[in-house]
Amino acid sequence: MNELAHAVRHELRLFLIALQFFTRVPVPAWVGFQPEWLNQSARYFPLVGACVGAAGAGVLWAASAVWPPAVAVGLSMVATMLVTGGFHEDGLADTFDALGGAVSRERALEIMKDSRIGSYGALALVMVLGLKAAALVALTSMSSLVSLPSLALMSPFAVPLALPTLLFAHTASRAAATTLIFALPYAGDVAHAKAKPLAQRISAGGLVVAWVSTLVVGALVAACCGLPLGWFVAGVAAAALGCATCGAWLLHRLGGTTGDGLGATQQMTELLMLLATLAWARFA
Repeated sequence: MNELAHAVRHELRLFLIALQFFTRVPVPAWVGFQPEWLNQSARYFPLVGACVGAAGAGVLWAASAVWPPAVAVGLSMVATMLVTGGFHEDGLADTFDALGGAVSRERALEIMKDSRIGSYGALALVMVLGLKAAALVALTSMSSLVSLPSLALMSPFAVPLALPTLLFAHTASRAAATTLIFALPYAGDVAHAKAKPLAQRISAGGLVVAWVSTLVVGALVAACCGLPLGWFVAGVAAAALGCATCGAWLLHRLGGTTGDGLGATQQMTELLMLLATLAWARFA
C-alpha cells in the first residue's frame, strides 16, 4: 500500500513539475526538483496542455456572454498566453527567425539563441496568431453542431464548437511536440541547453502515456459534447500531420530538434487542428 501511495505521489509530482515548467502556475514546495524528473514529466505535457486549453475555453465561454466573438476569442488567447508566459509563441518566433532564411545549421542555431525578434519571427507570430484567431471566431459561431447534456433533467444546451476544439488542440499539439522529443536527437549543444533533461530523448513508455492521455482527453470531450467521430479523427489527423511536417523540417534543417523547435511545433500543430476542425465542420 505504501509503495502504491509513493508511486501515485511521484506521478503527481511529475505532473506538477511539467505544469511548473510550461506555465506560471505555482506548485507546492513539497514537489521539489531533480533533473531527471523533468525528462520523466514529458509524459504529462499533453495534460498540461489540457489545463491551458481549459483555461482558454473557460475565458472564451464567459467572455462570449458579454462581448462579440472576435473580442471573446482575443481575450481567450490572451488568457492562454498569460498562463504560459508566451513560452511556445517565443519558440515559434525564434524558430522562424532561424530557419526562415537560407543560412547554415550552425548560424541557425546561433540565431535561435538571440533574444531579439526579426522579420521572419514577427511575420510568423502575426500570421499564426491571426489565423488561430480567425479560425476560433468561425468555430465560435458554430454552436448548433455541439450539444452538451446538462447534469440536471433538462434539455441539452448548445455550446460553441470552439470550446471543445480549443481544449483538444492544446492537448494534442503538446503530444506532437512530445513525440519529437522521443523521435529526434537534440540539435543544439546539450551542455548549453536551457533545459538539459529535455535535450535527452524520453522513453517509449513515456510517449505511450502522453498519447494515451491525449486520446482519452479527446474521446471524453467528444463524448461529453456529443461530437461525432469525424471531429475526433480530424483533430488527430491534423496533430499527426503537424508532428510529421515540423519534425521533417527540423530534421532537414537542423538535424534534430531544439526547445524553440518544440514550441514552434506546438503552435503550428494547434493551428492545423483548428483549421482541420473548421474544414470538417463546414463540409460535414
